[in-house]
Amino acid sequence: MTFESRETTEAAAPLKNVRVIDMGQYIAGPGAAMVLAELGAQVIKIEPVAGDQARHIGRYGESMIRAYSRGKQSIALDLKSKAGLEIAWRLIGQADVVIQNLRPGAVEALGLGPSAVRERFPRVIYLSISGFGDLGPSSERPGYDIAAQAESGLMSVTGEPDRLPQKVGVPIIDAAAAHLGAQAVLAALYGRGQTGRGETLRTSLLEVGMHLQATTWCDYLGGAPEPTRIGDGQPNNAPAAEVVPTRDGHIVLSAYAEEHWLRFCRVVGRESLAADPRFRTNALRVQHRAELRIVLRECLSSFTSEECVALLSRNQIVVGFVRSYQQVLQSADVKASGILVDATGADGRRYPSLGLPYRLGDAPRANPAAAPSCGADTDRLLSELGFAQSEIDELRRHGAVA
Repeated sequence: MTFESRETTEAAAPLKNVRVIDMGQYIAGPGAAMVLAELGAQVIKIEPVAGDQARHIGRYGESMIRAYSRGKQSIALDLKSKAGLEIAWRLIGQADVVIQNLRPGAVEALGLGPSAVRERFPRVIYLSISGFGDLGPSSERPGYDIAAQAESGLMSVTGEPDRLPQKVGVPIIDAAAAHLGAQAVLAALYGRGQTGRGETLRTSLLEVGMHLQATTWCDYLGGAPEPTRIGDGQPNNAPAAEVVPTRDGHIVLSAYAEEHWLRFCRVVGRESLAADPRFRTNALRVQHRAELRIVLRECLSSFTSEECVALLSRNQIVVGFVRSYQQVLQSADVKASGILVDATGADGRRYPSLGLPYRLGDAPRANPAAAPSCGADTDRLLSELGFAQSEIDELRRHGAVA
């Protein structure tokens, strides 16, 4: 490695001296730990002997592992055994950060809750992600992404008005909790640099779900009517977030500011629309949204989606091509971003994945290490803790490690 390339690599790994213990399952906890791993931290994933539960729920669960456990080391421990618990304590004693999103009360029952850990190691930063928080009556309820989508109000505003409430198509709250949890850890690491003490951090899927809707919540808290499902479009502006069919698919369009609406009318050769009494103001366009949508289809349905994007974008009108996953991979912007990376395992196996959605300076996105198999690093990590091979074999015979 040349000096220049080494400097670039180090610039992209600001957490290279940080050690993280990941005791999470599924997405939120493991995802927060993976963000730190991508930023250079050493992340040790403590799994049950049977592995993260995501490993046992089929293809999508395996995709969770590939997506959110990249760049980690895995040790498989029976934390209900005295030996397994002692190993966990030794690992935590060398760590800067502990992250967990297990079912409520699980880490406390093992003796590894935030109070116990931080009493013993005050410099540790301990992040817990729960379903509904630790203060209210639902603190003991298990919480998955879909429950948080329901109880945060998100499902009540998603879908068509005459149909059932809909979930967002992906586990968006879990994914957002991972990034916001990592953000909290980074803030606590900075704070520890000032005070020398760690911190106990708590968030919940419920709080994250509400935070994702901050604008709509602030509108409602400020006196707006109860928001409802309207499908595409925005309740107070038009055309805004309108899904419009094209010759080969759909686009989404926003041109509700008066100058943008006038420009749209001119660009599509329908200047008369600007003077139409149904469409002269944003309020009138909202009132006559059904007629407006018919006009938008008339204006654009003869164009392909790409032609619509090219025409409207060069005239500074907000537009997006509603792409399938296959079409997203064909996007020149996605290709240029570098977000698509290859994760590579020690055994040479490779799989495509997504890097962090930001860059640090001019450093290229590194190809991350692939997610480990369950317990892949058990022996090496135990060796680093001072265990002889005969002791490791004995621990394995008694089921304390796998």
